[in-house]
Order: sequence, then C-alpha cells, then structure tokens
Amino acid sequence: MHPAFSVLIFTVTSGAGYGLLAWLGAGQLLGFTQTLTVNQQIIIGLMAMVLVSIGLVSSTMHLANPKNAWRSFSRFRTSWLSREAVFAILLYPVAGLYAVAIFWQWSGINILAGLSMILALVTLFTTSMIYASLKTIRQWNTPMVPALFMAYALISGGLLFLAVDAFFGTLKPQLQAVVMGLVVITLALKLVYFFWQGKPQGATIQTATGFSQASVRLLDAGHSAPTFLNREFGYQVAADQLLRLRIIMTLVTFIVPLALVYCVFGGLVRAELLGLAWLIMMAGLLLERWLFFAEARHVVRLYQGEQRT
Repeated sequence: MHPAFSVLIFTVTSGAGYGLLAWLGAGQLLGFTQTLTVNQQIIIGLMAMVLVSIGLVSSTMHLANPKNAWRSFSRFRTSWLSREAVFAILLYPVAGLYAVAIFWQWSGINILAGLSMILALVTLFTTSMIYASLKTIRQWNTPMVPALFMAYALISGGLLFLAVDAFFGTLKPQLQAVVMGLVVITLALKLVYFFWQGKPQGATIQTATGFSQASVRLLDAGHSAPTFLNREFGYQVAADQLLRLRIIMTLVTFIVPLALVYCVFGGLVRAELLGLAWLIMMAGLLLERWLFFAEARHVVRLYQGEQRT
C-alpha cells in the first residue's frame, strides 16, 4: 500500500492525543492527578485535544475532495470510518465539559473524566477497525491491529504525560514503572505481529482463479499505463530495506525511549529527558506506521502477477 504522509500524521498524532486524554481521565479516577493543580490538568487536556485536532485536520488532506468530508458521518451503521468520525466529534463537547468540571471542581467530575477516557479509547478502536476490517489485506485483517493501535496510543500518550508531569515537578515513579511496562508489552506484541506477518498465508493467484492444483502465471498485464491500482496498491520496497527499517523502528520506538525513561530513575534531568524520549518515540511511530502501509499487500495485486499477498 502507498503510505500517504497525511494518514501517517493523522494516526500517530491523534493517537498520542487520545492516549494522553485517556491517561488524564484515568488519573482523575485513580487519584494520581491530585498532585497537579487545576491549571496544570487543563493544560494537559488542551495538549491532548490539540494533538487530536492536528491529526483530524491532517486526515482531510488525504481526501481527493476535502469539502465532502462531512459525508463520512452518514454511514454510522455500516462504516467504521463513519463511526470514527462521529465519536471523534462527540469527544469535543465531552472533553470541554470535563475541562469546565476541572476548573470549577464539579461533583460529577469523575463521570466526565470516565466518559472522556472511554470516548478516547472507543475512537481509537474505530480508527483501528477501518484497517482491521479489510479482509482484502491479510496483514491488517487481524485482532493484533486494534491491540497495537491502542497500545501505541497509550505508550505515546503515557510518555507525554510523564514528561509534562516532570515539567510540573510532580513526576511519580510508580507511573513511570507502569508506562515502561506498557512499552515492553507493546514491543512484545509488535514482535509477535512481525512473526505472524511473515507466515505464507492468505490468498494466492491459484486460489484467486480457482486453479488450486495448477501452476498459474500472468501472461500479460491488464493495462498499458499506470493506474490508480498501481499507485495505491502496487507500492514496492526491497525486502532487505524493509528489514533494516524494522530494526531501526524497534530501536527508535521502544529501546531508546525505554533507556531514557530508565535514566530518569537515576536522578538525571527529568523533564528534558522524558520530552526527548517522547519525540524519539513519535518519530519511531511514524516509521512504524509507514511500514504498516508499505508492507501491506492488497489482494488486487494478484491480478498484477504477484504470487502471494
């Protein structure tokens, strides 16, 4: 699949924003935001919604006709894209009420915190299902895709929460340990995904044509000039380059941020190191999302002569 930069920015940036808002809501319910002032909590919430908004605006850049984006709300019963759009917009007033509740310290603040957290996670899930529901792409049609989307959001949002918490001088070692544990779990899940992705499963040109007992090959291409299918579904990257990028992605997304967060336990400059760890992780997640598209194989490629998807 052709990796569109606007979609990479959308999924990574909005994911971090949803993750940060989920951490803020969980902090209110579990009590670890009590060390933060009202203004500091509102600042974290605003940072989360700014990241979400940057992602949503970026997603419209991928549309051929952005002014028709409103049509995405019209198929809620059947389309994961429509569900994502509805929940994403619904989050704004709920998050706004949550901010007001923080400022005025309303008695129902826990309810709004819980709703904000749930809506953020539900929106993340609907985004992931846009890809996981596609049976035509074996690499995406797996429960591991929603699990990884959620995990990426929680580790990127959690690391940003740690950095801001350290900047405010209220960093909690227990929260650091939880975030580090989630990073390790996410790394393990990604390695499992890599192992599963390499298995020779899915459709072949034999099963696509029904000649399962015969050797089938393409005699001639079905087109004489490049088409939309070639551009979007025929993206080619050398296997050795993909392997190198996988290694770099693993180091940048998981290993280096983990090492920097661990250094904070040693009493080094906290906010700066954690902020750097978050920026490095975001760069790694952009590379991960690029690989997510570049390694995907749509079954339409079978009709271009590819032997395996």
